[in-house]
Amino acid sequence: MKPQICHLPSDCRPVGEILSRIGDKWSVLVITLLGDAPLRFGELKREIGGISQKMLTATLRALERDGFVLRRDYGTMPPKVEYELTDLGRDLLVPVTALAAWARENQERVQHARRRFDDACPERAGRSV
Repeated sequence: MKPQICHLPSDCRPVGEILSRIGDKWSVLVITLLGDAPLRFGELKREIGGISQKMLTATLRALERDGFVLRRDYGTMPPKVEYELTDLGRDLLVPVTALAAWARENQERVQHARRRFDDACPERAGRSV
């Protein structure tokens, strides 16, 4: 059974704004990692791998601004700051985890479809648009 999807123009902008925040690869990784336990910045950076300090900072700030992540500053020296999911972030963890599982389960099928497309349309191979 297909889910019913409402395509009202008034729905598009807010949905697009939320999806652009939670749909990028860094946000998905941060949300997934924080689903296990609160983590410090350095722990997140190590666990993610390949993310710059600047990008992790920007991602955490955006997730905090949107209410998905709480930044807890303990006010100690040396500084101790932890990040954890809010209730809203924990709610988001459910579909994000499902999407990540779907991506892992279907990665081979997507790769196969891409190869088939590239073989059939070499002039458009590798282009997303």
